Amino acid sequence: MSKARWISPARIVLGLLCVMYFITYVDRVNVATAASEIRRDLALSNTQLGFVFSAFAYPYLLFQVFGGWIGDRFGPRWTLFTCGLIWAAATILTGFAGSLTTLVMFRVMLGVGEGATFPCATRAMQSWTPPEERGFAQGITHAFSRFGNALTPPIVAWLIALVTWRGSFVVLGCCSLLWLVVWVWYFRDVPAGHPAMTAEDLAVLPNRGAPLAVVRPQVPWLRLSLRMMPVTIVYFCYGWTLWLYLNWLPSFFLHEYNLDLGHSAMFASAVFSAGVAGDIAGGVVSDRILKRTGDLQKARRDVVIAGFLGSFITLLPIFLTHDLRVIVPCLAAALFSAEIVIGPMWSIPMDIAGKFSGTAAGLMNTGSALAAILSPLAFGYVADVTGDWHLPFVGSVGLLLLGAALSFTMHPERAFVE
Repeated sequence: MSKARWISPARIVLGLLCVMYFITYVDRVNVATAASEIRRDLALSNTQLGFVFSAFAYPYLLFQVFGGWIGDRFGPRWTLFTCGLIWAAATILTGFAGSLTTLVMFRVMLGVGEGATFPCATRAMQSWTPPEERGFAQGITHAFSRFGNALTPPIVAWLIALVTWRGSFVVLGCCSLLWLVVWVWYFRDVPAGHPAMTAEDLAVLPNRGAPLAVVRPQVPWLRLSLRMMPVTIVYFCYGWTLWLYLNWLPSFFLHEYNLDLGHSAMFASAVFSAGVAGDIAGGVVSDRILKRTGDLQKARRDVVIAGFLGSFITLLPIFLTHDLRVIVPCLAAALFSAEIVIGPMWSIPMDIAGKFSGTAAGLMNTGSALAAILSPLAFGYVADVTGDWHLPFVGSVGLLLLGAALSFTMHPERAFVE
């Protein structure tokens, strides 16, 4: 790849999307690091805290498909700008929550704002990314989300010490507003309409950067939903473990091992860092297999299966020991393997659905959004009832194995015919 390609507008757009993925995950998981302070301030139980975690996911679930449809119909530029205003405001307002009710209300607002972001981002990538680089694009953007996961615990812990947990949300929300200004100024829905694009840049993009259709697409909802259903179910199996990590990992180290906030944040950050590498590896490997073989089943499905099985195997040892020297590497290896799934999975809606890729990505991500509702609630309830913080990981082990088995039903090589 030439040097010019790395500094092209398409690369800048990908960079802006990477920053967005980073920010959205910081804003959605900051509550996990602040959980002990919030629980003490508002006198919450683990079950109530689990409800706070899951409150984000109810509108997040509902807005996946609707948000993807909006992105397909009206374009990612203004859709993401509007979403960003909502999630930034919700993050700032969380710092002013005075009760369980208001805290849940602002988390719901955050879910509304972030619900459409990833489907819309996928729609943007569909136009701005060459087909043979889709795995890399999805892998690197999601790597930045895991990078956000890794940096959030120490950042939030530092901000809490500096400006209290309430001030930390205000600071992070203001950072989101800065991204919005740059995004709406630079991005264009149609690559061919961007003033900095050259003929060489456009030549490698789908339809040479021109619109795929001159009219706004009418989505064949039933047929597309049925086509994406296996992909949605597989993504639910992945999402269960993801949301367990995102919402409960800092509290897991804090309470199961009686660590202080700083040390629990450090261990959580170390585990999340492994996810960054997994996201990049999954996308790169998927693209290389596709370039070498031209086989979407090998490039997408087989990489997904390998990720699920690797996560399943490396998660098993945490039930056999209480030693952090074993627990932390195993949790990190399990997340690394699970994140290998991301690049190929988020490429599948583009492989299958074409101009409906935003809607298809929303349909797929409803699986993860549903897991975001159920997983934190289940973990909080089991932790309250049994006092055992290892036991909730049993559900992850089962669903990782199920996800590997169900991956054979996805068929990314079969393009959706309108």
